[in-house]
Amino acid sequence: MKNSIAIFILIISFNAAFSQENDSISTTKLEEVVVTATRTKRNLSSLPLPTSIITSEAISKAGSTRLSEILFEQTGLVTIPDFGGAEGIQVQGLDAAYTLILIDGVPLVGRSAGTLDLSRVSVGNIERIEIVKGASSSLYGSEALAGVINIITKKPKNDIVTGNVSYRYASFNTSDANANLTFKKNKFSGSIFGNYYATNGYDLNENTPEQTVEPFHNFTIQPKFYYDFSQNVKLAIGTRFYNQNQEYKAIISDENYAGESKITEWNSQVKLVHKWNSKIDSEYEVYTTNYKTDEFLNDSNNQLFEESFYNQWLFRPEIRTTFSISKNKLTGGVGINHESLERTYFSSNIVFNSQYVFLQYDYNPNQKWNVLLGFRYDNHDQYKSQFSPKLAANFKVTPQLSLKSSIGYGFKAPDFRQLYFDFTNSSIGYAVFGYNVAEDRLDELENQGQLLYRADDINFNEALKPESSINLNFGFAFNKGKLKWETNAFYNSISNLIDTKAVAQKTNGQNVFSYFNIDEIFTYGVENNVHYKWNNNLIFSLGYQYLIAKDKSVVKALEDGEVFARDPITLASFQLKKSDYFGLFNRSKHTANFKILYKIPSIKSNVNLRVFYRSKYGILDSNNNQILDKYDEFVDDYFITNISFTKEFKERISFQIGALNLFDYTNPDEISNLPGRQIYAKLQLNF
Repeated sequence: MKNSIAIFILIISFNAAFSQENDSISTTKLEEVVVTATRTKRNLSSLPLPTSIITSEAISKAGSTRLSEILFEQTGLVTIPDFGGAEGIQVQGLDAAYTLILIDGVPLVGRSAGTLDLSRVSVGNIERIEIVKGASSSLYGSEALAGVINIITKKPKNDIVTGNVSYRYASFNTSDANANLTFKKNKFSGSIFGNYYATNGYDLNENTPEQTVEPFHNFTIQPKFYYDFSQNVKLAIGTRFYNQNQEYKAIISDENYAGESKITEWNSQVKLVHKWNSKIDSEYEVYTTNYKTDEFLNDSNNQLFEESFYNQWLFRPEIRTTFSISKNKLTGGVGINHESLERTYFSSNIVFNSQYVFLQYDYNPNQKWNVLLGFRYDNHDQYKSQFSPKLAANFKVTPQLSLKSSIGYGFKAPDFRQLYFDFTNSSIGYAVFGYNVAEDRLDELENQGQLLYRADDINFNEALKPESSINLNFGFAFNKGKLKWETNAFYNSISNLIDTKAVAQKTNGQNVFSYFNIDEIFTYGVENNVHYKWNNNLIFSLGYQYLIAKDKSVVKALEDGEVFARDPITLASFQLKKSDYFGLFNRSKHTANFKILYKIPSIKSNVNLRVFYRSKYGILDSNNNQILDKYDEFVDDYFITNISFTKEFKERISFQIGALNLFDYTNPDEISNLPGRQIYAKLQLNF
């Protein structure tokens, strides 16, 4: 059925593809403009912040279909699967929970244990992806501690109807069908995008009845409309609807269970842009989003065994105004966040309310200097208010060479789970309580005689604090002729890291856990990106990141001689040295990529080869000393190779074949998001 739908879309659009001229394949080289880093339009080359752009052309040539696939190919971004199968992004060595994901400037919600699944987002209608690395809470508040990724969708450009339809078939019986339409008529314009994705999933271990990823299908519908009341007043209204259904299987006590998992997501944005005069612009925006999941498991007799749900809402009105003062800009904004979550293992519907104000001054004293100075103040009803300043500067040494530096504060607020979770494992017996409900739940268990003891040194008198960060960046950008070279050194110091800690032990021998501000961590490293244009038809790219990520308390304990390990053969304990400490789990010291794009104009084709390297990283504390040392279990380093070949026909049709993970690297026991070699073919019609 799904293949028939995709083929039908292609057939009905075939005549249109040949009857109109197409301009979506050929592109014009323009000055790269970004909006995420300053919330105003800025040339990328003059920004003082570590910022990069992924263009729609790059996405198309890579053959990517989901956001996770294209982000995997970027220097300094590492895709990490969580225990539930969601794929998040690691930036500058910081977990996925610390990177804010936006679509057209507004946030997505629905994180599983802090991870927002990037595969929820189709790339079929993306104009560009803007990536800002480093603390960005001065503009975006919580969740932007590590950076911001903003997905910007395509907009109408001319008074004509344009669009495309495409269908891609890949390994594991995977289908991806897209239809994208943009139009403009006088004052009214719009875009409509639809995507259908389905796969049989994959299995890395045939010895178990469940697959690594069970079959699923999803669809996305994303219309957006614009109306220009005048040159000075413009309205934009957009929405996005996403729905996914997936088979859900589990083995519990040697018995097979089966059910279904369903995700429904809805986003709606209304924005009015008002240009008061040549010096003052205002934007009035109202955004609402809802993320909902429902899943159930039935036993072998088809009787309900368990079910769970998750229902999160966010409502956010915001007003922004920019004052142009000579060559400088002053941008200010105010907004409100009203957020609620109702889910399994919560005793009630939880509501968060916060208010914020931000201000940023974009100062250009002369042609050589650009300085950004800004701050944001967040007032929240559940945690201490946060003040987030940032200072950044760009100095143009020569027309080809710029020096960039920034220092900023970022924070990550305690989430719903860390404050209100109320979970007891029915089969094993351990419990996890959110910080705000832990005291009452412990008292209840104690009154019922279920506690053996409570930890004496633990209390819940003070509110759980937000995680906070000081972020430093320093680098340069060199662009001359055929060579473009960017380097950025970074340092992050994270305080009040929220983690679980045992607070009591039950009479059944199982622990009770809650969340506390425990650790302080730091990450530092350097990122390099080099692009060399050999000629108009051959381009080389090389990216590399060196990363160190460690826990400050562990470093101190090692210096004080307080950390030991046990010899696996003799079972004798020995003291660990500071050099034995590898760092935080799931962090590689070295990641790199090498890319070659070769164009063949005579046959309107190109070949795109990409090779990715990740050095070893730790996944398991095998000697039970609570740290990752060189005697623990590691994932060995590995290479992944992707390749694609694209052929254009009469500027209206393109055909692409390719392979992801060409040499079929898998590691079933340790890497769940590498399914092996995937061969694909894609046909696209443009009109």
